[in-house]
Amino acid sequence: MTQINGFVKEKFAAVSEALQRNFADPGEIGASAAVVHNGELVVDIWAGHKDEERTQEWESDTITNVWSTTKTMMAISALVLADRGELDFYKPVADYWPEFKAKGKGDIEVRHIMSHTSGLSGWGKKISMREVCDWNKSTAILAGQKPWWKPGTASGYHMLNQGHLVGEVIRRITGMSIGRFFKEEIADPLGADFHIGLDESEFHRVSNVIYPKEEFSDQVKEFTKSLGKYRISGKVAMKTFMNPIPDDESAWENWWRSAEVPAANGHGNARSVAMIQGLISNGGEMNGVKLLKQETIDLIFDEQSHGPDLVLLMPLRFGIGYGLPNEEFPFLPQDGKVCFWGGWGGSLIVNDVDNGLTVSYMMNKMMQTVVGDTRGLSILEAAYDSIK
Repeated sequence: MTQINGFVKEKFAAVSEALQRNFADPGEIGASAAVVHNGELVVDIWAGHKDEERTQEWESDTITNVWSTTKTMMAISALVLADRGELDFYKPVADYWPEFKAKGKGDIEVRHIMSHTSGLSGWGKKISMREVCDWNKSTAILAGQKPWWKPGTASGYHMLNQGHLVGEVIRRITGMSIGRFFKEEIADPLGADFHIGLDESEFHRVSNVIYPKEEFSDQVKEFTKSLGKYRISGKVAMKTFMNPIPDDESAWENWWRSAEVPAANGHGNARSVAMIQGLISNGGEMNGVKLLKQETIDLIFDEQSHGPDLVLLMPLRFGIGYGLPNEEFPFLPQDGKVCFWGGWGGSLIVNDVDNGLTVSYMMNKMMQTVVGDTRGLSILEAAYDSIK
């Protein structure tokens, strides 16, 4: 049996058992799980190894690239500014970022870029993964392009660029990059070990993501070949997925780790994710630090879209900054205030305001999934069973 490290309050023992099962099947390599209940960290556990060869143990301070779970940290950053009255989700993006008004984008509101409904799910000019890390170049392209569909009418998952769109608004308001703002105003005050733009001194703690033997890039190419049967959505998905083609191996590179890609390259573990996202389920306060009012948190649940997503080609429901439950996610309570998201390969974060519950699962072994999979769901189910 795999040794589970950390601590679990007795009431939540089922979560530790669920993590143990993940190592038996489907054969997890290294992972961490955390649960916050009513503002208290009641589960903080980890197990396994940092590397595929299983020579380095996953430690208490091991962190990994959590891909799109990073978007929830971007969302928290924007919510903090909204809470302070410095950002209005219902104002045009161009009010904060004047250059964004070009090519008919003057009416796109901040809520649209927060909910994947802006019409800008990717870059309109050819760009590489490395160029995505060039903030000035990548944001200038976005400012100068046309929307790919009528803003506000449908979601199209802003896979790699949502953080650039929201992050540039944050930079225009604060004068700080989103990574610096997040660190100084959120992560450091909460004592949370999560980073958008990792300092070189922290590289030794990183567990590289471990991708399946079948190359993800090849899978994406095969996926895009099948898009011809779709009309508008197929074209949007093609442009989003193919420019640039998502490259899991980029996460092994120092240039990726040190850059700020607020939609995809955050580094943390389950504890740090839960400690920050616990703000949502605990009235805006964690560790005695109050960052959000309840009325600001409630903005998350203002539905912005509900229907077929033009990029992921599945029914999705978005609020402001987060996914909201729908029929595609039956494992989530369909009533009440629940928001969630996850990352490419399997990471998952769920916030349940009504139950005061935040559940986080972060791991290094990537599976063929965009938002969570059975590993994180087993942790989530165990957490819910524990509060019944």
